[in-house]
Amino acid sequence: MAKIQAIRGMNDILPEQTPVWQFVEATVRKVLGQYGYQEIRMPIVEQTDLFKRSIGEVTDIVEKEMYTFDDRNGDSLTLRPEGTAGCVRAAEEHGLLFNQTRRLWYTGPMFRHERPQKGRYRQFHQIGVECFGMAGPDIDAELLMLTARLWQELGLAEHTRLELNSIGTSEARRVYRDALVEYLSQFKSELDADSQRRLDTNPLRILDSKDPSTRKILENAPVLDAYLDDESREHFDRLRALLDAAGIDYTVNPALVRGLDYYGKTVFEWITDSLGAQGTVCAGGRYDGLVEQLGGKPTRAVGFAMGVERLILLLETLDLIPPHVNNHADVYVTAMGEGAVASALALADELRVALPEATVVSHCGGGSFKSQMKKADKSGAQYAVILGDNEVANGTAGLKPLRSDEQQRELARGDLASALASALNN
Repeated sequence: MAKIQAIRGMNDILPEQTPVWQFVEATVRKVLGQYGYQEIRMPIVEQTDLFKRSIGEVTDIVEKEMYTFDDRNGDSLTLRPEGTAGCVRAAEEHGLLFNQTRRLWYTGPMFRHERPQKGRYRQFHQIGVECFGMAGPDIDAELLMLTARLWQELGLAEHTRLELNSIGTSEARRVYRDALVEYLSQFKSELDADSQRRLDTNPLRILDSKDPSTRKILENAPVLDAYLDDESREHFDRLRALLDAAGIDYTVNPALVRGLDYYGKTVFEWITDSLGAQGTVCAGGRYDGLVEQLGGKPTRAVGFAMGVERLILLLETLDLIPPHVNNHADVYVTAMGEGAVASALALADELRVALPEATVVSHCGGGSFKSQMKKADKSGAQYAVILGDNEVANGTAGLKPLRSDEQQRELARGDLASALASALNN
């Protein structure tokens, strides 16, 4: 019988890998907590119309990439391809946006049926941040300052750079879109295949093209900045002034647009040059019209998302995983003989209470002294506690260092926790 394997592009995260994930998630949770952001958790399945109405029916995500199916009631459901639409739906449904501001964040799996490659998968994980009810550029600036703080905490500040743009209001983009299509139509046969298709569906995405011939044509294309409305231009100028005052370096990239229809005004990307073509590690912008588009009252909003897999890949590529990030045990408690098993289990629990920051593994499954010590060493523990029938009878325990040349000591059971606390802190 053939073995059942994971679906292509949907990967298992193994015990050797999870400590890095926990480190990244804990760092993000800490930074967001410092800024007063609250966590929200949404379902991974939503009504398909939520994404069609928010992302746009002529985007690559909706046309080609969504995992959509009919449930037993005949309703069309979709595994979420991104988190913003679901967050807006949840916040509106539960009255979180009525006459108030909100700073929210979430993390979890997203799903897109695209070609798996390094750092990009069909089930991938994002950390998203969404802010509601704040119109000014100060909240845009806070999000970028928050992200810069996160890069500092992760050791990535020197390996990321910020690109900014303003794509104006939907009316300004409509006028610009017409001018861009008029210009590019002259060169349609010379554009790459994706850009030819986008010319009729989502022409602003052509600005993102990496094709050399298309890039050459774009050199003389109309520039979005020339079509910006006064409100968007003032918002962008004030944002730049706030970032300058905060010491946040950035580059204005006139070709930067976002692939989702709901964005307007500020858009941004944090980019690294350390991952080849997969250079974007965080991206977002304003989406002031999305809440109303999904049936709520007009609500200003801004947010971003970052891919966890890509962030971890960047940390690993740059060898920035801190040494303490591992799943090693600190203490391994052995039980030599049937009579010592109950005492060893109880002693391990005593040590967990006395040393709440330590990982204490209790040996189970029996075995010889040699086999138990081999497992103690493999666990990565710094110390093995040796408990046999003699130690149980005498009220003592052996403390054996596994990572140094110190000698094994025999200690009274009551002194063991304090001795370990001192040893583990050195």
